[in-house]
Amino acid sequence: MRYWQPAFLFTGGVKGYLSNMAKENDDTTHFGYRDIKVEEKAPLVQGVFESVASRYDIMNDLMSMGAHRLWKDALMDWMRPRAGEVCLDVAGGTGDIAERIRQRQGGSQAPGRVLVFDLTDGMLQAGQTRFEGREDLQWICGNAEALPFEDRSFDAYTISFGLRNVSRPELALAEARRVLRPGGRFFCLEFSRVVLPALKDLYDQYSFNLLPELGRLVAGDRESYQYLVESIRRFPPQEQLEGMMRDAGFAQVSHRNMSGGIVAIHNGWRV
Repeated sequence: MRYWQPAFLFTGGVKGYLSNMAKENDDTTHFGYRDIKVEEKAPLVQGVFESVASRYDIMNDLMSMGAHRLWKDALMDWMRPRAGEVCLDVAGGTGDIAERIRQRQGGSQAPGRVLVFDLTDGMLQAGQTRFEGREDLQWICGNAEALPFEDRSFDAYTISFGLRNVSRPELALAEARRVLRPGGRFFCLEFSRVVLPALKDLYDQYSFNLLPELGRLVAGDRESYQYLVESIRRFPPQEQLEGMMRDAGFAQVSHRNMSGGIVAIHNGWRV
């Protein structure tokens, strides 16, 4: 499979920069509830999403009972994509967010472009099949910790339900800021910590008991959806993620909870 290669591919020393940063961090991370070596996580995540790619969109509808569509629309309401902007959608998978951005920009013929960037080839293939022939959507395979783009290339960066799958989220956040232009906007839509006590127990019962079984029945893969549930619990809560964004250099950081904190949208600006 061949992917479109942007004219502003990064050719400088980002790998060395990220390597030096990585040495300053612990060499372990987590895959669900398992502690693993950092270099082991990306292949494991790829395996999860290669396994579920063909059923990913229908599973999103079933797991969230359609609520993911409302969450994504709320992201667009906050983001307010403008015609002519060049946007990067990381962990963009099958193109759900990218298509929403283009619709808000005025449709496929309106000025603007979205680059869909994902770690997993199978997810990108599903997206390309879904939006075959769309020249305003480009598809690139790679790692969020080392984006192959020049500094200050994008007007907006989105990552939806993907940051918790990154081996070192702090590196992905630093890369997000690097590729944004001054005044560029960062948006992260992610599962988060429930803030309503009455909802927490019900949500835990649903997550741990029903979601993996739903994955087994519909996608034929219980283990991948068990990982999904566990990865949510290991992801930093809202205020901690805000602190990580500030450490990465983002300004005017804030978040909005939805569905009682089941998900949250985080926003920051490159200044």
